[in-house]
Amino acid sequence: MAQREPGHEVPDEPGGKSGPPVGPLDDLTAAEAPPPLVPPEITAQSLGDYFRGQLTRVRGGESGVLPVVLGLIAIVIVFQAISPHHVFLSAGNIVNLFLQSAVFMVLAMAEIFALLLGEIDLSIGYVGPVGAVIAVQLVQPSTTNWPWWAAIIVALLACAVIGAVQGGLVTWLRLPSFIVTLAGLLIFNGVLLIVLAFGPFSGYPSLSGRGTNLHVLYDLMWGHISPLGGWIVAAVVVGALSLSMFLRDTRRRLSGLVAPPVSLTLIKVAAMAAAGIAVVVVCNLNRAAIGTLEGVPWAIFIVLAVLGAWTFLLQRTRYGRYVYAIGGNREAARRAGINVNRVRTLAFVLCSFTAGIAGLLYASYLGGMSNNVNGGQLVLYAVAAAVIGGTSLFGGRGKASHGVLGGLVIGGIYNGMYLLGLAVQWEFIVTGLVLIGAVTVDALSRRGSTTGTAGGRIGGA
Repeated sequence: MAQREPGHEVPDEPGGKSGPPVGPLDDLTAAEAPPPLVPPEITAQSLGDYFRGQLTRVRGGESGVLPVVLGLIAIVIVFQAISPHHVFLSAGNIVNLFLQSAVFMVLAMAEIFALLLGEIDLSIGYVGPVGAVIAVQLVQPSTTNWPWWAAIIVALLACAVIGAVQGGLVTWLRLPSFIVTLAGLLIFNGVLLIVLAFGPFSGYPSLSGRGTNLHVLYDLMWGHISPLGGWIVAAVVVGALSLSMFLRDTRRRLSGLVAPPVSLTLIKVAAMAAAGIAVVVVCNLNRAAIGTLEGVPWAIFIVLAVLGAWTFLLQRTRYGRYVYAIGGNREAARRAGINVNRVRTLAFVLCSFTAGIAGLLYASYLGGMSNNVNGGQLVLYAVAAAVIGGTSLFGGRGKASHGVLGGLVIGGIYNGMYLLGLAVQWEFIVTGLVLIGAVTVDALSRRGSTTGTAGGRIGGA
């Protein structure tokens, strides 16, 4: 390989390929190249600059979440129009749709940690249920009768240990993640069956009964807070996020850094407030055919908590920057001094840990655990939701919010077809077609963003 002159090296291209050395003539060519596709909010000085920057990114192949948002709108319009009695947008069905999507959304956020590194974890469809069955078995009053909080901690720690073992095999022994986690899918399917056999339940431990610990786990999905409590929580969350945004922008301006225009921040705050009001209003409507059922389900807060935590981790911490750097170019990240093995191993730990949260929601949704868990389908839906939401299969690009958006798409398809009374095979076919469309958009956007541009992505936008 030809030696490069000091000060004239360029970062390696995605996939490990090295770019050509940059010389004086190349500098002249680079000066004529289009500007880097950086997030418009970093350079925008006005609202007009921001929208022009967004348009430039879309033209350059960086469509972001636009395709999945348009897809969600299309799903809503189509199923509202063709569903019996037009009930798709009814309060009861919207809440039910979110509950059906919650497991997909959290599993997709788990898978994103692997996908950002250009890896994949096929085992989470059974790792999460293994954690769930551990928790369900531990709270059974007739056997161990553990407190619910201790059962949840042990279940999530077990999932984290599984992720550490698999991540160690991938990073330290350099085994392919596809093979390691495929083996994990088989192994933990068997472990699930073994743990189910403990106790006098014939493999079907339930969350029904009078025990408080049983009720807490059951209410993770089916419980809800009072209508007044929903308004209070919404006000606190929107207020805290708004204050955080304004303080961050103020610190940037005081430090002499570029900050987003105030008008853009106000629009984001208004959008958050509108979304919070809409969610609380819909959930506070009576959804019961007989009696009263109103209030925001706990599952919504759990999904939002996972989304907030992992968004902060990936977007606002050094670890998150390292994940994107490794996913973009592992060798360049290693040469920059990043401990690649440690970051990758921790990503698999976080992947399995988050899958454990999804498993707890899954157990709550079912009202217990059984040997009928279809972990293979769950992990395929997780990968599909992450990719449909906008996460790249090639690494280096994705956000936790992509898992939420993709999970809503899959949940919307499932819910709409259930309302139409269609067989499950059509759900698989349509979801597969949507996945192909999402991968096509991803491939075309990468092709468009790597031709004729000297810039890269920042923060996995």
